[in-house]
Amino acid sequence: MARKPTRAAARKKAPAAVETSASIAEQTRQFLKSGNKIKVIQSGVSGQPSLAANKHIKLGNSRTGAKSG
Repeated sequence: MARKPTRAAARKKAPAAVETSASIAEQTRQFLKSGNKIKVIQSGVSGQPSLAANKHIKLGNSRTGAKSG
């Protein structure tokens, strides 16, 4: 009987994300040329929504409606 492989086949690495200042400048030029605008964001402000406020954490092991005593 043939043995089953114990590991999954190795995946190839994704190509490195390399950008030059010239390619970024060209992409920016095309973006602006198409009529889009660049929004200026104040320093320290994140464009990502905060997920921390949506998490509800309960500490302790008390149950709702249980009588202590």
